[in-house]
Amino acid sequence: MSVDLESLSEATSGAIGALVSTAILYPLDTCKTKYQAEVRVHGQHKYRNLSDVLWEAISTRQILSLYQGLGTKNLQSFISQFVYFYGYSYFKRLYLEKSGSKSIGTATNLILAAAAGACTAIVTQPLDTASSRMQTSAFGKSKGLWQTLTEGSWSEAFDGLGISLLLTSNPAIQYTVFDQLKQRLLNRKQNKTEKGSSPEAISAFSAFCFRCNFKSIATILTYPEIRFASFSHAL
Repeated sequence: MSVDLESLSEATSGAIGALVSTAILYPLDTCKTKYQAEVRVHGQHKYRNLSDVLWEAISTRQILSLYQGLGTKNLQSFISQFVYFYGYSYFKRLYLEKSGSKSIGTATNLILAAAAGACTAIVTQPLDTASSRMQTSAFGKSKGLWQTLTEGSWSEAFDGLGISLLLTSNPAIQYTVFDQLKQRLLNRKQNKTEKGSSPEAISAFSAFCFRCNFKSIATILTYPEIRFASFSHAL
């Protein structure tokens, strides 16, 4: 079976982008994960807000512990984004070839995006579980990847897989809306140019703004599932 070079290119670009963003925002992600997954003691919260997590790291001189599990998270982000973008691009191309259609409808796009997300969740669930456990462990007491994965059964490494599969709706919503809007913008540009000319690509800045907005919307819609996933990983 030949390699789909265009899908491979999109997957590599997406994975590298995820790697960079994960590394830059990781301390904030650690604060968020610890805050969401905290265990109540005598009915009281240990952290009242995200800044309390940051202040604990600073006051105990464990600021570098905000990066505990970064290697695992980077590995998980790179693999998950690579698998997702490759699968999403490949499924879309395969659908167009098999159906003979020139475009993909919204419903079909959602299904293809969800299928790519499901493949991603299954492949990367153990790494996602391990990185969450590292982030929620006490500052300075995080274990290594292999030790974290092997301290329980391998079935426990897939804890939360069900909710992760439900969370495939997040990127499905995000990328489906993005693709549909991008296609409409390109079609509008093409209609304004000479007939038969190729549509222009949208600018990198426009793509960035669109993705930020759609990611925010998708996150708001799926936030209860995200919160539940944080609890299931940490327990």
